[in-house]
Amino acid sequence: MRQTKISLFAGVMLALSSLIGSGWLFGSGAAARVAGPAAVISWIIGAVIMILIAFNYVELGTMFPESGGMSRFAQYSHGPLLGFMAAWANWVSLVTLLPIEAVACVQYMNTWPWSWANWTRHLMADGAITTAGLLGVYLIMIVFTLINFWSVKLLTRFTSLVAVFKLLIPSLTILTLIWVGFHPGNFGHSTATFMPYGTRGIFEAVAVSGIILSYDAFQTVINMAGEMVNPQKNIFRGVWLSLTITAVIYILLQVAFIGAVAPATLAKVGWHGVNFASPFADLAILLGLHWLSLLLYVDAFVSPFGTGVTFVATASRTLAAMTRNGNLPAWVGRLNRRYMIPRFAMVADLALAMVLVYFFRDWSKLATVVSISTFVAYATGPVTAVALRKMRPGFKRPFHSKHLRWVAPLSFVLTGLVIYWAMWPTTVEVIGIVLLGLPIYFYYDRKYNRVPLTQQLKGAGWLLAYLVFISVVSYLGSSGFGGHDILKYPYDFLVIIIASLFFYGWAVAARVDGPDLAVAAEVNADVKVD
Repeated sequence: MRQTKISLFAGVMLALSSLIGSGWLFGSGAAARVAGPAAVISWIIGAVIMILIAFNYVELGTMFPESGGMSRFAQYSHGPLLGFMAAWANWVSLVTLLPIEAVACVQYMNTWPWSWANWTRHLMADGAITTAGLLGVYLIMIVFTLINFWSVKLLTRFTSLVAVFKLLIPSLTILTLIWVGFHPGNFGHSTATFMPYGTRGIFEAVAVSGIILSYDAFQTVINMAGEMVNPQKNIFRGVWLSLTITAVIYILLQVAFIGAVAPATLAKVGWHGVNFASPFADLAILLGLHWLSLLLYVDAFVSPFGTGVTFVATASRTLAAMTRNGNLPAWVGRLNRRYMIPRFAMVADLALAMVLVYFFRDWSKLATVVSISTFVAYATGPVTAVALRKMRPGFKRPFHSKHLRWVAPLSFVLTGLVIYWAMWPTTVEVIGIVLLGLPIYFYYDRKYNRVPLTQQLKGAGWLLAYLVFISVVSYLGSSGFGGHDILKYPYDFLVIIIASLFFYGWAVAARVDGPDLAVAAEVNADVKVD
């Protein structure tokens, strides 16, 4: 049996390979169109939200350092139904990132400007993947899977190499654009010109411009915890290092983009009218930086490719962890004896990804809906961390902070706001994704009948009610977020904040001291605290 552990450096590179994907090439342009120069604030808000959410999961991940752990935490504190709902929402978002990144590769290839690449013009038509393009997407996803198929060592070597490239190109882009074509006046001369679309545009950009999607992959470190060297320390280090590096890069990229747009263009069309097909590459060409545009076109393939490879690893381990909960067939999570990786889960993920991209052939359609489904899972993180402190204060916690008492409710409120910012009817689509897995769950629950249904509903009822609540507020909310403007901005925010605090209290009180805690105790028993 051969198993290679992941070092802190390899773990950070793995996370960065996930975090710096297709989002950096589109996010800055999309955010500037929605919020103008204030898009810089949107990226800061997105980073703060993700850091606060990660705070809860660092405690949980160091308590339970197991592969695919984010699929199991909620079950420990609230029983199998909530555990399944959180795991299902998280897994669907992860597995859908495979076609998102593959589609991104193909869409970028479609914009290659060289004469020898004319064949790529047939990969897309009217903004959607063609049949020829679909075959290309399938081929790329198969390569994603094969790189993961043999060993963790091959995966970490590949992602470390790609991550270095993905760090260098954005950094070079930032420095070059600021040095060659920076216009400080683009940031405005007053609050009104800095925030031309008001504070609402700042929050809207967080959810609809790929910002949340760009920060979402911090969980790579958590889900690979079972294969990390010294997970009690390296989970904490890996999450903070990867998120901090990513936040700095994305914020500076936004600054560079805003400063590089020609003032004459802004005077003519405004920020809403700045719509580049390949934002940074187009800016480089306009500035006469053809060497930089070449590098950007290459990176536009490498960045999504590296992210897709990493998410094969993350999604497969998440699915394998769900089988350990007893909610899916056990064979799906079976590990290869030589390399100790879940090959059957990888194949299942690939099959579902192929089905998804067949029906949804547009990057934005895949990204907007499914990335927000992750926040349904994130709503359980702060609740689980606090509930476990109340039920099992004696569990070993390598990362134990007194700040959790305020970080947990704050991050829960922010999770609800992000789901709302996704705009109606995305909220209802997110609920549909979560409910889609319930028939599978109840089939296996009836087959094994381990926990009474009333106890399961006690632990999960709050999340079902919370999702319905968010959907109703989204429907009634302000028009800027897709609603019917019955609840005006910012009163829609106020309603969500107050109600979220109520749901948070309900969720913590709904904790279930059941048989899953015995399993949690076994995992926690192996934890070392220095």
